[in-house]
Amino acid sequence: MAPKAPTKGPKTPASKKAADAKKAALKGTHSKIARKVRLSTTFHRPKTLSLARNPKYPRKSVPHVPRLDQYKVIVHPLNTESAMKKIEENNTLVFIVDIKANKRQIKDAIKKLYDVDCVKVNTLIRPDGTKKAFARLTPDVDALDIAATKLAIV
Repeated sequence: MAPKAPTKGPKTPASKKAADAKKAALKGTHSKIARKVRLSTTFHRPKTLSLARNPKYPRKSVPHVPRLDQYKVIVHPLNTESAMKKIEENNTLVFIVDIKANKRQIKDAIKKLYDVDCVKVNTLIRPDGTKKAFARLTPDVDALDIAATKLAIV
């Protein structure tokens, strides 16, 4: 019988692994990629990861002090006849406030300055260009009492 010709295939598992790696390096592993079907003629740029800013140093050396603190928000309480009627009948305090203050800032300022909670705050811009705020107090607090003791307007 004739001697056997050397076989071409790998003999050991390690040499088989090496042969597979060689084949993958030559041919490439992603040879059968299916093409994506585009259903629209408009190309939409994909949303990519946008990382949060992490600056090496702050661009402002000192941050600005709060532009509207509670003392700047409330200019003064109003004690006209209609404001007094609101205090007595609707449990509502009336203030002239800063034109840039919003309802949440007004509510927080009243809480800090007078230690009373507001149910809601209504605002309007007066014809003279100032902002008027109507702060409705909670039912457990008497607006007349607050006006007399803390505001000194009654």
